[in-house]
Amino acid sequence: MKTNVIMLFLILGLCSCQLKKESPAIDINAEKAIVEKTIRSSITWAVEKDTSLLYGIIANDENFLEVHPNNRVVKGVTEFKKAEKFWLDPRFKAVKCEIWDLQISLSQDGTVAWFYCMLNDINEWDGQPANWENTRWTGVLEKRDGRWQTVQQHFSFAQEK
Repeated sequence: MKTNVIMLFLILGLCSCQLKKESPAIDINAEKAIVEKTIRSSITWAVEKDTSLLYGIIANDENFLEVHPNNRVVKGVTEFKKAEKFWLDPRFKAVKCEIWDLQISLSQDGTVAWFYCMLNDINEWDGQPANWENTRWTGVLEKRDGRWQTVQQHFSFAQEK
């Protein structure tokens, strides 16, 4: 009888434990390569003015956040889209983009990525330079419906002391 009681408690104890759901194996290098392509595309889309690419890689909701070096804060995709008149104006020309010191990290479940890099975003406005050079760029991406999308990004210039 004593053995049966012990076995009963053992079985009940085992049954009451929640088994940890195994997450699928993540190919970290493959995911980081896709994240890197997304990061680069969020600047290089402007060369061809490919807004389909742009809006496929940024969060299309009002939680999107972008902080500019001049203290401008863009809150939400609606506010972000107001800049189209600038980018799509024929006087604006994206020349090239240089990214270096790119560091990408992934969450354990592989659904969130964050990055840091340095950026030279070389552009022209009406034939005159309109660049962001030696710009620190950080951001957060989330994997939504199988696609990486930028949900937040911050650009800043280092201040010399």
